[in-house]
Amino acid sequence: MTAAGTAYEVVGEERLELGEGIRWTDGRVVLTDILTGRLLTAPAFRTVAQLSVPLGAVAPVEGRPGHWIAAAGTGICRIDPAGRVRWLARPEDGAFEPMRMNDGVADPYGRFWAGSMAYAATEDAGSLYRVDRDGSVTRVLRGITVPNGPAFTADGRTMYLADSARGVVRRYPVDVAGGELGAPETFVTPDSGSPDGMTVDAEGALWTAVWGTGQVRRHLPDGTLDRVVELPAAQPAGLCLGGPDGRTLHVTSATIGLDAPGPLDGAVFAVRVDVPGTPAAPYRPTGPEPEDGP
Repeated sequence: MTAAGTAYEVVGEERLELGEGIRWTDGRVVLTDILTGRLLTAPAFRTVAQLSVPLGAVAPVEGRPGHWIAAAGTGICRIDPAGRVRWLARPEDGAFEPMRMNDGVADPYGRFWAGSMAYAATEDAGSLYRVDRDGSVTRVLRGITVPNGPAFTADGRTMYLADSARGVVRRYPVDVAGGELGAPETFVTPDSGSPDGMTVDAEGALWTAVWGTGQVRRHLPDGTLDRVVELPAAQPAGLCLGGPDGRTLHVTSATIGLDAPGPLDGAVFAVRVDVPGTPAAPYRPTGPEPEDGP
């Protein structure tokens, strides 16, 4: 196991309340500040879209520059280049307690996956949803407390999903034809902190931001801890691999819940690594496009 001598760069001057959902797409970094509903680009931190509800994560829409599919509010929506929203479904409307969407990502086959959680992080209140290419939204897992990820291997046959509140990352087999999940196995249970955002690199290793530790950890496909990156922020939250050669690890962090945030809590960091990742997979719709407009 290698402990990285912390050679990091701070990206821009923005400090985020709850920075997550970071992706490398179309030659740039995009990320969300969840509770403020902002979709941003780095390093300038220009606002791409401003929603009136929390915005967990997005994926680009194939063939539609400037269009996004998003885990937002109580469901799934499409966002156009003007920032206008069209809802595909709001499955957490009318839940027994206030809910919001959290992390989400597209898989290699063009489907979009996103998790929900209670604002109060109530045990077992969350779910995982799959958005198929025809725009239909299906709840595929229940009984999650704080879902983060998912992250997929390059062949789409394996999905990693963290339940941050329980401190566990599970690994699921995926039927690539229909998107059904098989029985999970526990992949890793960190000895400290909570697993948060994740991504898989070209060697199939899983990078995980570990909330509460100031660390990002790389686990090999057999679960072996291979590398630890130390950062000067207590709450690393989201991450992606990108840059021109795919070898820059971008990491978000958060200030939420900290009584006395340090100068780099809430910052976005860039760390050079040896093994590349790939750009964010797009959502690939097959059904009719939603009309533009509110």
